[in-house]
This record gives sequence, structure tokens and C-alpha cells, in this order.
Amino acid sequence: MALVEICCGGYEDVTRAVEGNADRIELNSALYMGGLTPAAGTMKLIRRKVNIPIIAMVRPRGGGFCYNDMNKEAMFAEAENLLANGADGIAFGFLTLDKTVDKAATLKMTDLIHEHRMEAVFHMAFDCTEDLFQSMEDLIDCGVDRILTSGGKGRAVLAPEKIKELREKADGRVEILPGGGIRPDNVSEFIARSGADQVHCSCRTWAKDITTECGDVSFSYDVEHKGAYEVVSATAVNRVCEIVHSY
Repeated sequence: MALVEICCGGYEDVTRAVEGNADRIELNSALYMGGLTPAAGTMKLIRRKVNIPIIAMVRPRGGGFCYNDMNKEAMFAEAENLLANGADGIAFGFLTLDKTVDKAATLKMTDLIHEHRMEAVFHMAFDCTEDLFQSMEDLIDCGVDRILTSGGKGRAVLAPEKIKELREKADGRVEILPGGGIRPDNVSEFIARSGADQVHCSCRTWAKDITTECGDVSFSYDVEHKGAYEVVSATAVNRVCEIVHSY
């Protein structure tokens, strides 16, 4: 059976994803920035209430993935804390200035995660490297368990053939998890074309909060959805899961 991982921004999102029968969670904060490290307290709360696997994001800031020593020090500390509070794995990504995998930092993080007997997942920083196939080999050398990727196109639905090629060249040495733009209305065709055995989805909708704006003051972060915030749609998750679980 193929699996569905849902990208979540907090406790409310996780609750909705579980209601929709998700198989695995990627837990973040600040999804509007592409996902940052969640609070350990949130991880601990969710772990007490949710039995499915939870992969916690470790990303200290927005922007790219070439980190200085202070960023890296914080990332290793956060990974240790999240693992201690119930994370089943860590999603992370380290790149060098020449847009290749930072193998030293990746190996260190992978070793830390494996010491806890959990999963090491290299996130979509992978898609910012110059050569996806060489980067995949580098990550295999580092012992990474899974790669989250859009196939280098920003959205996996635009690159099913590339996802298929990555899976074929990986040949079971690392899992390939496609993500980006996968929805209930396209997931079946995407799986058929890519051969994917798991997908990463957001399944977002918008919820109103009238305190987002008042007069000249606004905390809206999407011009098309002023006065609202993003949440997971349990209905959309359920529709994706019904389709994906049939494979």
C-alpha cells in the first residue's frame, strides 16, 4: 500500500491530518516560510496524543540552506531536543556555497538521528542542488533514509518522470518521497506516471480570524486570503488517502 505524509504546521493541523487517515506527519512551524523548526513542547504534546510516525523539521531560518556554525549548532541542539520529545525522525538539509550536499554536516546529523534509532530525512534543499543524481549518491553515502523532493521543479506534479528516474537509480538504497502540488484531483495520475510508493501533501485550506486585520494594521501573509490562516483540510487528506491507499 502506498503511503501519505501530510505537512503540518502545528497541533491543530496534526489533529486534522489524523482525522483524514494520514499515515505519517511532517511537523513544522511557519509553513508560510517553507517550514521551520517546531517547538519541542508542541512535539511532546502531539506525541502523547498521536500514534502515527512524526518527522520533525529542523530548519533554523528562512531562505537557503548554507548554514554558518551558529545555525548548525542550533540545528543539532534542536534535533536532539525533538528526538528526546518523541519525534520519529528529523527532516533537515545542509548545502554548500557551490550548491552541493554538505556531506560533513549531513553525516553528523544522520549519525545523531540514527543513534536514537530514528529516520534521517533530507528535505527539499535537495532540489536546490545542481545535480540531483550526484546529490542522491552523496546522501546515500551519508546514510540518509529518505529524500523529500519536487524532482527539481518546485512541484513534484510537474516532474513525474524525474521522480521515476530518481526512484529507479536509487534502486531501494534510499526512499524517494515526492512532494509539491499533489492534490486529490491529480494524485492518481501522478502515481501512475511516477511509480511513487509514497507522497507528501499539504492539503491546505483557509480559516478566518477576524483579528488578523484592524484598520491600517494587518498580519495577513497571503494577498488572496486576507484575514485568514492556513490549516490542513481533513476532507482533502481523506480524499488523497483513499486514492493513494488503493495502490
